[in-house]
Amino acid sequence: MRLTKQTNYAFRILMYCAANGGELSRVADIAKAYTVSEPFLFKILQPLTEGGLLETVRGRNGGIRLARPAGEITLLDVIRLTEDNFSMAECFNEDVSGCPLVDMCRLSAALREALNAFFAVMAKYTIADLARPHGDIGVLLGLDSDGTAAVAV
Repeated sequence: MRLTKQTNYAFRILMYCAANGGELSRVADIAKAYTVSEPFLFKILQPLTEGGLLETVRGRNGGIRLARPAGEITLLDVIRLTEDNFSMAECFNEDVSGCPLVDMCRLSAALREALNAFFAVMAKYTIADLARPHGDIGVLLGLDSDGTAAVAV
Protein backbone atom coordinates (compact mmCIF):
# COMPACT_ATOMS: atom_id res chain seq x y z
CA MET A 1 0.00 0.00 0.00
CA ARG A 2 1.20 3.48 -0.79
CA LEU A 3 -0.23 6.74 0.53
CA THR A 4 -1.03 9.42 -2.03
CA LYS A 5 0.80 12.69 -2.45
CA GLN A 6 -2.33 14.42 -1.12
CA THR A 7 -2.09 12.54 2.18
CA ASN A 8 1.62 13.29 2.45
CA TYR A 9 0.98 17.02 2.02
CA ALA A 10 -2.07 16.94 4.28
CA PHE A 11 0.25 15.74 7.05
CA ARG A 12 2.69 18.51 6.16
CA ILE A 13 0.01 21.24 6.18
CA LEU A 14 -1.20 20.11 9.60
CA MET A 15 2.37 19.90 10.92
CA TYR A 16 3.03 23.45 9.71
CA CYS A 17 -0.12 24.72 11.44
CA ALA A 18 0.81 22.87 14.64
CA ALA A 19 4.33 24.34 14.57
CA ASN A 20 2.79 27.79 14.05
CA GLY A 21 1.34 27.66 17.56
CA GLY A 22 -2.31 28.42 16.85
CA GLU A 23 -1.57 31.49 14.74
CA LEU A 24 -3.09 31.79 11.28
CA SER A 25 -0.90 30.25 8.59
CA ARG A 26 -0.91 31.54 5.04
CA VAL A 27 -1.11 28.99 2.25
CA ALA A 28 1.56 30.95 0.37
CA ASP A 29 3.97 30.48 3.29
CA ILE A 30 3.19 26.77 3.52
CA ALA A 31 3.69 26.36 -0.23
CA LYS A 32 7.03 28.15 0.01
CA ALA A 33 8.17 26.03 2.98
CA TYR A 34 7.49 22.81 1.09
CA THR A 35 8.25 24.11 -2.43
CA VAL A 36 4.87 23.09 -3.80
CA SER A 37 2.20 25.05 -5.66
CA GLU A 38 -0.54 26.94 -3.84
CA PRO A 39 -3.33 25.47 -6.06
CA PHE A 40 -2.19 21.97 -5.09
CA LEU A 41 -2.41 22.87 -1.39
CA PHE A 42 -5.82 24.50 -1.81
CA LYS A 43 -7.08 21.22 -3.28
CA ILE A 44 -5.93 19.40 -0.13
CA LEU A 45 -7.44 21.99 2.23
CA GLN A 46 -11.01 21.18 1.26
CA PRO A 47 -11.28 17.68 2.80
CA LEU A 48 -9.26 18.80 5.84
CA THR A 49 -11.63 21.71 6.41
CA GLU A 50 -14.80 19.71 5.72
CA GLY A 51 -13.49 16.97 8.03
CA GLY A 52 -13.06 19.41 10.90
CA LEU A 53 -9.26 19.30 11.09
CA LEU A 54 -8.62 22.82 9.79
CA GLU A 55 -10.52 26.06 9.94
CA THR A 56 -10.16 28.88 7.46
CA VAL A 57 -10.36 32.60 8.05
CA ARG A 58 -11.10 34.65 4.97
CA GLY A 59 -9.95 38.15 4.23
CA ARG A 60 -6.78 40.13 3.85
CA ASN A 61 -5.28 38.86 7.10
CA GLY A 62 -6.86 35.43 6.79
CA GLY A 63 -5.33 32.02 6.72
CA ILE A 64 -5.75 28.55 8.15
CA ARG A 65 -5.23 26.96 11.56
CA LEU A 66 -5.96 23.69 13.28
CA ALA A 67 -9.62 23.32 14.21
CA ARG A 68 -8.70 20.97 17.08
CA PRO A 69 -5.59 20.64 19.23
CA ALA A 70 -2.78 18.87 17.39
CA GLY A 71 -2.74 16.18 20.07
CA GLU A 72 -6.32 15.24 19.19
CA ILE A 73 -5.74 14.77 15.44
CA THR A 74 -4.49 11.27 14.68
CA LEU A 75 -2.71 10.27 11.51
CA LEU A 76 -5.60 7.89 10.89
CA ASP A 77 -8.02 10.85 10.97
CA VAL A 78 -6.03 12.43 8.15
CA ILE A 79 -5.72 9.22 6.13
CA ARG A 80 -9.47 8.60 6.29
CA LEU A 81 -10.12 12.08 4.87
CA THR A 82 -7.53 11.97 2.10
CA GLU A 83 -7.37 8.38 0.86
CA ASP A 84 -10.09 6.99 -1.40
CA ASN A 85 -9.21 3.34 -1.56
CA PHE A 86 -7.54 0.86 0.75
CA SER A 87 -7.61 -2.10 -1.64
CA MET A 88 -4.27 -3.81 -1.37
CA ALA A 89 -5.15 -6.44 -3.96
CA GLU A 90 -8.04 -7.48 -6.19
CA CYS A 91 -9.26 -9.65 -3.31
CA PHE A 92 -10.46 -6.49 -1.58
CA ASN A 93 -12.81 -5.63 -4.43
CA GLU A 94 -16.42 -6.77 -4.51
CA ASP A 95 -16.06 -8.56 -7.86
CA VAL A 96 -13.37 -11.23 -7.56
CA SER A 97 -15.09 -13.64 -9.94
CA GLY A 98 -11.89 -14.00 -11.99
CA CYS A 99 -10.06 -15.74 -9.15
CA PRO A 100 -10.56 -19.51 -8.80
CA LEU A 101 -9.40 -19.37 -5.17
CA VAL A 102 -11.94 -16.80 -3.98
CA ASP A 103 -13.73 -19.18 -1.61
CA MET A 104 -10.61 -20.81 -0.14
CA CYS A 105 -7.80 -18.25 -0.32
CA ARG A 106 -6.41 -16.83 2.90
CA LEU A 107 -4.52 -14.01 1.19
CA SER A 108 -7.32 -11.48 1.62
CA ALA A 109 -7.56 -12.29 5.34
CA ALA A 110 -3.80 -11.78 5.75
CA LEU A 111 -3.91 -8.51 3.83
CA ARG A 112 -6.90 -7.30 5.85
CA GLU A 113 -5.03 -8.10 9.07
CA ALA A 114 -2.00 -6.16 7.81
CA LEU A 115 -4.19 -3.20 6.86
CA ASN A 116 -5.85 -3.23 10.30
CA ALA A 117 -2.39 -3.23 11.93
CA PHE A 118 -1.42 -0.23 9.79
CA PHE A 119 -4.60 1.58 10.88
CA ALA A 120 -3.88 0.77 14.55
CA VAL A 121 -0.39 2.30 14.32
CA MET A 122 -1.68 5.40 12.52
CA ALA A 123 -4.31 5.83 15.25
CA LYS A 124 -1.56 5.90 17.92
CA TYR A 125 0.26 8.93 16.49
CA THR A 126 -0.98 12.51 16.36
CA ILE A 127 -0.05 15.68 14.49
CA ALA A 128 1.49 16.89 17.76
CA ASP A 129 3.82 13.87 17.66
CA LEU A 130 4.92 14.79 14.13
CA ALA A 131 5.42 18.45 14.99
CA ARG A 132 7.86 17.53 17.80
CA PRO A 133 10.85 16.17 15.90
CA HIS A 134 14.41 16.16 17.22
CA GLY A 135 15.07 19.73 16.02
CA ASP A 136 13.03 22.90 15.89
CA ILE A 137 10.46 22.28 13.17
CA GLY A 138 9.49 25.95 13.16
CA VAL A 139 12.97 26.98 12.06
CA LEU A 140 12.99 24.33 9.34
CA LEU A 141 9.63 25.62 8.06
CA GLY A 142 10.77 29.23 8.02
CA LEU A 143 8.77 30.27 11.09
CA ASP A 144 10.22 32.69 13.63
CA SER A 145 10.39 31.57 17.25
CA ASP A 146 7.16 33.50 17.93
CA GLY A 147 5.29 31.35 15.37
CA THR A 148 5.10 33.91 12.57
CA ALA A 149 6.42 33.39 9.09
CA ALA A 150 9.94 34.71 8.73
CA VAL A 151 10.19 37.44 6.12
CA ALA A 152 13.34 37.78 4.10
CA VAL A 153 14.41 41.39 3.57
